[in-house]
Amino acid sequence: LRAKQGKAVTQLAYARAGIITPEMEFVAIRENLGRQMSRGKLQRDGEALGAAIPDFVTPEFVRDEVARGRAIIPANINHPESEPMIIGRNFLVKINANIGNSAVTSSMAEEVEKMVWAIRWGADTVMDLSTGRNIHNIRDWIVRNSPVPIGTVPLYQALEKVGGIAEDLTWEVYRDTLIEQAEQGVDYFTIHAGVRLHYIPLTVDRVTGIVSRGGSIMAKWCLHHHRESFLYEHFAEICDICRAYDVSFSLGDGLRPGSIADANDAAQFAELETLGELTKIAWAKDCQVMIEGPGHVPMHKIKQNMDKQLAVCGEAPFYTLGPLTTDIAPGYDHITSGIGAAMIGWFGTAMLCYV
Repeated sequence: LRAKQGKAVTQLAYARAGIITPEMEFVAIRENLGRQMSRGKLQRDGEALGAAIPDFVTPEFVRDEVARGRAIIPANINHPESEPMIIGRNFLVKINANIGNSAVTSSMAEEVEKMVWAIRWGADTVMDLSTGRNIHNIRDWIVRNSPVPIGTVPLYQALEKVGGIAEDLTWEVYRDTLIEQAEQGVDYFTIHAGVRLHYIPLTVDRVTGIVSRGGSIMAKWCLHHHRESFLYEHFAEICDICRAYDVSFSLGDGLRPGSIADANDAAQFAELETLGELTKIAWAKDCQVMIEGPGHVPMHKIKQNMDKQLAVCGEAPFYTLGPLTTDIAPGYDHITSGIGAAMIGWFGTAMLCYV
C-alpha cells in the first residue's frame, strides 16, 4: 500500500484535520487500562514538571496531542499485524528493545524468538538493528510476526548494499532502501540527518569521539567527500517517502556522548538544534517525529538535556538511550541506564531504550 501522489496518510495529517482514527480510539483504551488500579498504589502525587497527564485519556485528547506533534502513533499502513500504541510526554513512558543479527550469527528463527521474548517482558516497540547477512528476509519475518511497532536504521542496510564501504554510499541507494523497508511495514526510521559536515570538528577534543554507528558512518562519508550529508540535503524527499506510508521519524543522535566527560558538549547540542530544524520540516510535511537522546550523562546534567530538547524541538517526543549515569560499570549497563532512565522519565521523556 502507498498513498496517492502528494497525499498524506499519516496519523498527524488525520489529527490536524480533526479526524479521530480507529488507532487513536484504540490508544485511548489502552492507555486507560489498569490506570485506576495503579493510581491507588501511589504513595504521593509527584511533580508534573510541565506535563499535563489527564486522569482519563479520551480519543480527543489523543488526537489533540498527535496534532500538536507532542505524541506519535507509529503505524505503517503496511503493518496490519501491529496493535496501535502512542509515544508522548503526556502518556505512559514506553520501552523499546533492540534485536538484530550480526556477521557472527544470522538466524531468522532466533531473531523472531528474541522479538517474542522482548514483547513478553514488556517492550512496547522493537528495533531491528541487523548488520549481518540476509537483512531483508530477517526483517520481513520480524515485521510479519510483530504485534508492536518495528523500527530500523535504514543506513545499516544501505551500507550492506555497497559492501560495507561508507564512502560508496549514495542518496539513490539510501532512497531505495527507505522505500523497500516502508513497503515491508517498518513503523519508524532512525535517520541520522543531524550529523552535518561542520559539526564533525566539534568532536575532535572529545574523550570518546563519535560512538553512534550511524553517526560515524555519516561522519566518514562527509569527511571523505568533503560535502554536506546527503541525509540533510535530501530530508524533504525522505519526508515525502515517509508520509506516503505513515512511517514515523526517529531523528537520530549521531553525535551523542559516549562518556560522561562528553555530555552536554557543543557537538551534542549543535546536532540537537539541527534536529529541531528538521522536526519543523517534517511537521510541515505531516510526518510524525520523535527525537533520539543520549547517551552517557551524569545525573546532574540529565534535566538540562530534557529541558533543552523540549525548547529546541517544539515538545516533540524524546526517545533516550538510557542515559547511562557512569562509565565505570561495564557489565552493569542495565543498572546505570536504569538510574538515568528513571530520572529522565520523571523529567518528561516519552520512550526509553533498554540498554
